[in-house]
This record gives sequence, C-alpha cells and structure tokens, in this order.
Amino acid sequence: MNTTAAAQLERWQRFRTNRDKALATRHGWLTLTSFQWLESRPAAVDLAPGLWSTDSTTATLTAAAQDGLTLVETGKPVDGTITASLANEESLMWVQFGGADGQQVVVELAMRADRFAIRTRDSGSPVLTEFDGVPTFDYNPDLVIEAAYEPYPEPVAIPIGTANPLVDGVHYSVGEVVFRLPGIDHEYRLHAEEEKLGALTITFHDETNGDSTDEWRKVSTPRPRLDASGNATVVLDFNRAINYPSAFTPYGTCPMPVKGNSLDAKIEAGEKQPALID
Repeated sequence: MNTTAAAQLERWQRFRTNRDKALATRHGWLTLTSFQWLESRPAAVDLAPGLWSTDSTTATLTAAAQDGLTLVETGKPVDGTITASLANEESLMWVQFGGADGQQVVVELAMRADRFAIRTRDSGSPVLTEFDGVPTFDYNPDLVIEAAYEPYPEPVAIPIGTANPLVDGVHYSVGEVVFRLPGIDHEYRLHAEEEKLGALTITFHDETNGDSTDEWRKVSTPRPRLDASGNATVVLDFNRAINYPSAFTPYGTCPMPVKGNSLDAKIEAGEKQPALID
C-alpha cells in the first residue's frame, strides 16, 4: 500500500471510530423506543408517565411529583401542568425520568407534519447497550469519486416521503452532483442539499438496498471547490456513506431520496444494514 492510500485508509478508520462513538450516545438514535402522536384530550401514553395532549399549537403535560418527571433543561420536578410550543420539524428534549439518576428515559417532544408527537429515548434500550459498531464494506479507494457540482440559481423545494408514511418531507435541492462510476459508461446526476459551512449531502438509492444495505443511505461532501477552469467540483467518497437513523429504529422520520436519486449500480462501500435487536 502506497503512502497516499495508507493515509486515506487511516482517515476513513478515524471517521468510522467517530461515527460509531456519535451513534452510541446516552440518548441518541439507538435509544428510541416509541413514536406517539398526541391527541386533543389529555391521555396516558406508552412508556412514560403523565397525561399528554395538544391543541395543535401547544403541547401540554400534566404530572404529579410522584411520577418522577423532571425538566431536561433545568432538572426541576414536574408537579402540575407544563406546556411547550414548536415549529414544524423542531424537537425538544423535554422531560426525563427513571433509573438511579432519574435520567434513564428522555421524552422528546417533536413537531412533524404540523402535528405534535413524542418519542421516548431509553438509555437502557438493548439497541444501544448491545451496540458494537455499524457493519461496513471494506474500504474501496475506487469509490472515492471526483464529481462536478452544478448549483442552481436558487434552492428548489421538492416534496419527498419519509420513513414514516404519515409524515411528508421536503428536499431543498441546491444543485446536482455529476459523476461517473468505475466500469459504467453513463453519467449520474444526483440532487444535493446544503449543510453547514457549504458542505453537501446526497441521499441516494443503489442496487445493494434491501440486500446488504438499508433502503437508502446518504453521503456528505466537503464544500465545493473551483478547479483550474473555474468549475465547481466535489469529492464524493462512498466509503463514508452512512445510514439514516431509520435504519436502526422504526421510530424515525428520516427523509427518503428525491425521485431520480437512484444508482443502477451496487455501491459496495460505506455502511451496511445494521443488525437489528428485537
């Protein structure tokens, strides 16, 4: 292995270590144990104490001190009625309870499809406690692709589905990533979204989906750069393709790819389908 290849492999291994570490946080994506819509009348919910409701603009929780609920932000006990409001797609780690420290379970309040819902995040979930890393393909330097980037004059909002059939999503496409794959004679064009500091994220299907990989994955690129001719380019490293949270839990509302973001090839790089724990 030459020096450049060895350095690429080392960087990828660091990326994998940090990725697995980020997934295994105490109340991260591996801890989701429910997704429940709130109703208009105060009612009990699964896996959390208290009575929960919404009037469509505000979520309300009523609980007694003996329920053991405290506010995540302040640690103050919930004894009576509290309320919270969110904009669509926002989330709030609202209250917590359980365990020796009273923080085993966090209840996340979420606004999805203009409706309030809660998700319970249990740090005792076996999906987290038995997690030993996401399975991946071996590093493949041939799937580090230099691609052209063709930005749109303005972002384009494209309706999409999500992992939850009751929740619609929107993909804000800022342009297209244009490239070829080794051994394939035609060009691909995939819609990209812009992330922090100008980085791009591409959500895509490929021919491994449903076999060795989940139904879709995503890959991010650094901020586009201009080449000697003044054209924007990005490095599309499929070894860094990762699963959305919905690959690990049935309680995600993760965005599906835009229609057309499908590759008629097997991208045998990046994360594989995780082994789910019942």
